[in-house]
Amino acid sequence: MGFGGNKRNQMMSEINVTPLVDVMLVLLIIFMITTPLMLNDIKLKLPKTKRVSSLSLSKEQIIVSITRSGNFYLGKLPIQRSRLLTEVQKSLEKTKAKNVFIRGDYGLKYGVIAQAMSDLKSGGISNISLVTEIEKKR
Repeated sequence: MGFGGNKRNQMMSEINVTPLVDVMLVLLIIFMITTPLMLNDIKLKLPKTKRVSSLSLSKEQIIVSITRSGNFYLGKLPIQRSRLLTEVQKSLEKTKAKNVFIRGDYGLKYGVIAQAMSDLKSGGISNISLVTEIEKKR
């Protein structure tokens, strides 16, 4: 069982870390693959822009999604538009985040996004970013 030991009845007191490392690497890979997909449950066709800055959305960030039909989501949870400001303020206090990211569907009227931004700014939230997709080169 142990290396270099002449005593056959003695237990090995060292842990074999190879299986532990293997399991941890597999879990790490699984989480790296699934984490970006977790926020894509809300189907949106985002506007395309040239690359401005890359962004990796995570669950700790405050993300407001607005569908083509005008439904609002905070993270994955649907919310009423009238409760948007209060829910975002609660989330900002809870997570200590500084930015609010708005994901608006490409087919959505600009006025809906502008009104949502206005509501957030009237509540004292000034760090608002719009999320787009990077335009593919032709």
